[in-house]
Amino acid sequence: MLKFNDISYSVEGRPLFEGASASIPEGHKVGLVGANGAGKTTLFRLIYNELVLEGGSITLPSKARIGGVSQEVPGSDVSLLDTVLAADTERAALLAEAETATDPNRIAEVQTRLADIDAWSAEGRASSILKGLGFDAAEQLQPCSAFSGGWRMRVALAAVLFAAPDVLLLDEPTNYLDLEGALWLEAYLAKYPHTVVIISHDRGLLNRAVGAILHLEARKLTLYQGPYDQFARQRAAQRALQAAAAKKQDARREHLQAFVDRFKAKASKAKQAQSRVKMLEKMETITAPEDVAKRVFTFPKPEELSPPIVNVEQAATGYGETIVLSKLNLRIDQDDRIALLGKNGQGKSTLSKLLSGRLEVKGGRVTQSSKLRIGFFAQHQVDELFIDETPLQHIQAQRPGVLQSKLRAQLAGFGLGPDQAETEVGRLSGGQKARLSLLLATLDAPHLLILDEPTNHLDIESREALVEALTAYTGAVILVSHDMHLLSMVADRLWLVKDGTVRPYEEDLDAYRKMLLSVDKPAKPQAGKAKPKRPSKDAVQALRADVRKSEERVTKLNDMRDKLATKLADPALYEDGKAGEAEVWQKKYAEVMNALDRAEALWMAAEDKLEKALR
Repeated sequence: MLKFNDISYSVEGRPLFEGASASIPEGHKVGLVGANGAGKTTLFRLIYNELVLEGGSITLPSKARIGGVSQEVPGSDVSLLDTVLAADTERAALLAEAETATDPNRIAEVQTRLADIDAWSAEGRASSILKGLGFDAAEQLQPCSAFSGGWRMRVALAAVLFAAPDVLLLDEPTNYLDLEGALWLEAYLAKYPHTVVIISHDRGLLNRAVGAILHLEARKLTLYQGPYDQFARQRAAQRALQAAAAKKQDARREHLQAFVDRFKAKASKAKQAQSRVKMLEKMETITAPEDVAKRVFTFPKPEELSPPIVNVEQAATGYGETIVLSKLNLRIDQDDRIALLGKNGQGKSTLSKLLSGRLEVKGGRVTQSSKLRIGFFAQHQVDELFIDETPLQHIQAQRPGVLQSKLRAQLAGFGLGPDQAETEVGRLSGGQKARLSLLLATLDAPHLLILDEPTNHLDIESREALVEALTAYTGAVILVSHDMHLLSMVADRLWLVKDGTVRPYEEDLDAYRKMLLSVDKPAKPQAGKAKPKRPSKDAVQALRADVRKSEERVTKLNDMRDKLATKLADPALYEDGKAGEAEVWQKKYAEVMNALDRAEALWMAAEDKLEKALR
C-alpha cells in the first residue's frame, strides 16, 4: 500500500500540502488530478525521496521498486531493444553472472532465478512494448542516437514498462504519443500487475485505464473510487451541496446578527442577544467552494465561402523524389470537422502540410477558394515562440498599428490575462504557451484550421473549453490528436491515412480503437477458408528470436551439465563424511537434466514453428 500520512510541504513559503492523507491499495491504478501548479509533480518527487517532507510521512511496501520516466533516453549507440532490456537490472546482472560463474551451486541459483523472472522471454516482451509505442522491428535494432527527443521519450517509457516496478509513476505519458500509442498504453496499463499512479489531462485515459482518482485540492488529497467521469459527477454534486450549505449558513448568520444589532441595547432582550452572540462565535464556518476559473478560447469568425473550400483530385505529394501520398481525392467544405487517423509515419503530417500549402503537389491538382485563409497549429510551433518576448509583443508583431487595448482583449479571449500578457514567454506554463500559439494560428480568422496535437500541455478544463470553441467555430477543422475525447466530441468525419493514400473511414472511433487493440491478437479460424496467409515479417522475426533464445538456453544448460558432471566425477566428493554433499550435487544434476530435456523440447517446437512459417 502507498500511504500518505498527514504530509506537509511548501515551495518558497507557499504550502502545497498541509496535513494531507490518503491510501492507495496495492495493485490499484489511480489518476492524480488537480489544478496546474497544485503540486502533482512535486508529490511524485516526494515519493521518489528527491524532496524532504516538512511533516508527516510517505510509506511504501517493504522493498518496493519505484519507477517512472524522468527524462529522455540519451542518444547513444545502443539499440532501442538493448536499451529497454537493460532496464531490468536484475536480469542483466544475472545474465552477466551466468557467463562467469564457476560455482555449480551458484550457477543453479542463477538459472533458477532467471527462470522465475521469465528472463528467456524478455526480448519478445521488450519488442512487444516497443512495437506498441510505435517502433517497428527494424527501428528497434537502430541506435538511440538515430531518433529525436520525443521518440527517445517513448523509449524511456518502454524501458520503465519493461522493468515493471512495483509502483509505477507516470507524468503526462501521452504528451509524446500519437493516438495509436496512447490507446495501446491505455490497454497496457489496465492490465499492469502492480500499482500505477498517473498524472494526466487525457480524459479517455483517466476513464479507461484507472479505477480511482486521487484529487489534489486545497492542499489536501482525496481518493475517489471510479474513473474520471464518475469523479467529475461526484465533485459537481459535492460543490453544489457545499455551496448550498454555505448560502444557508450565511442567511442564518445574518439573521442572528440582525437580532443582536437590534436588541443588544435593550435590557429586556440582553440575555437573548448575548445567547445569539455565543451562537455566532461557536458557528463553524462553511466555506463556499471557489469558483472554477473559466477557461476560454475565442476563435474569430470567418466570412462564409462557397463550397468546396478545398478540392483535391488525383493528387500526390512527398519530399524531394520520395512520394509519400498519392491518389488523393478529397473535398473539404467550410462546415467540416475531420479527424485524421493512421499510425505514425503513414503521412498524417504530410497531408496536413499539403493542405496548408507547406508542401507542393507532385501530381494531380489541389484547388482552393481564392479567398481561403488557413490557420495551422503544430506542437513544434510552441517551442518556436520567442522566449524573451511577451505574448503582447508576439501579437503586436503580427498586428502593427492595432490599438493595444484591442490586442489585450484578443489575448484575454484565449485565457491570457493582463499578468500573462506582460510575462516573458520563457516564464509561461506549457498550457499558456499553447494558448498563445493557438491565438497566433487563428489571428486571421481562418476558414480552415489545421490542428496537430493541440491539447498537449492543456489541462482538462482547457481541453473542454477547446471542444466548446471548436464546436462553435464557423470554419472547417482538421484534427490530428491522441485525445480520443476531443476527437469524439468535435469530429464528424474520419479520414484514414494508410498505405500511401487517404480514404474516408466509415466506422466510428470506438470501432477504430477496437481494431487497433485487436491487431496483435490471433484471428479466429473461419470455415471454408483457403490455407492461412503467410506470417508477417514481424512474426517471422519473433519466431527466429524464440529459436535463438531456446538454443542459447540449451547451450547454457549443457554447460551446467558438463560442470556438474565434472564435479560428480571427482573422487574427493565421495570420501568419508561427504555422502550428504554428494547427494546434493547428484540432485542438482538431476534437476539440470530435467531442465535440459524441457529446453530441448521447447527448442524443437520453436524450430518447427519457424519451418512452418517459412514454407
